[in-house]
Amino acid sequence: MENKPKLAFGRKNYVLMLAGIAVLALGFIIMTMDDKQYGLGFMGITLGPLIVLAGFVIELFAIMAKDKNHE
Repeated sequence: MENKPKLAFGRKNYVLMLAGIAVLALGFIIMTMDDKQYGLGFMGITLGPLIVLAGFVIELFAIMAKDKNHE
């Protein structure tokens, strides 16, 4: 009987975490693309933060999700 060290999360969790990080990065990139001074346009004030919030929700779901193969 082998004692393989178990990871804290399963494959599904890690894939969701990477997707969440990508969405977070996209949100921050969108905020920097705003044409208005100091980022006070639609992309810097509304769209970017909503995308970042969605990234954090994905991260939360990635942490809470149960992987069927991982026990």
